[in-house]
Amino acid sequence: MFRLTVRDHMMIAHSFHSEVFGPAQRLHGATYVVDVTFVRPELDENDLVVDIGLAGDTLKRILGEFNLSNLDDIEAFRGRNTTTEFMAKVVFDRLAKAIEDGQLGEGARALSALTVTLHESHLAWASYEGTLGEGVA
Repeated sequence: MFRLTVRDHMMIAHSFHSEVFGPAQRLHGATYVVDVTFVRPELDENDLVVDIGLAGDTLKRILGEFNLSNLDDIEAFRGRNTTTEFMAKVVFDRLAKAIEDGQLGEGARALSALTVTLHESHLAWASYEGTLGEGVA
């Protein structure tokens, strides 16, 4: 398998709703370093996994939906704990949709999997990995 990874970051605020989170139940901030790894079994006709510029631009746009926001204020997240794990899946879903919509170029439709990793710190991170199947469209 071939893999290409792009990186960006987002700064968010949020709070959690359960005793298990202790002091993190209060409003607090996080800065996530976000890595996205694109996977495919064969390179495209240009010997690429995916266009790195389009991949980086698309990731930046998706993270821009959340950057410098309080996730508690986003209606779609009401009643959810916007944990690192949860947000990795959110970013994955938006990237999969962008691929399906052709935003990463037609060649990206041959991608077989994505892994989205949100790094909370140098000590802790969480990922969501999923397959895209043959032809994302």
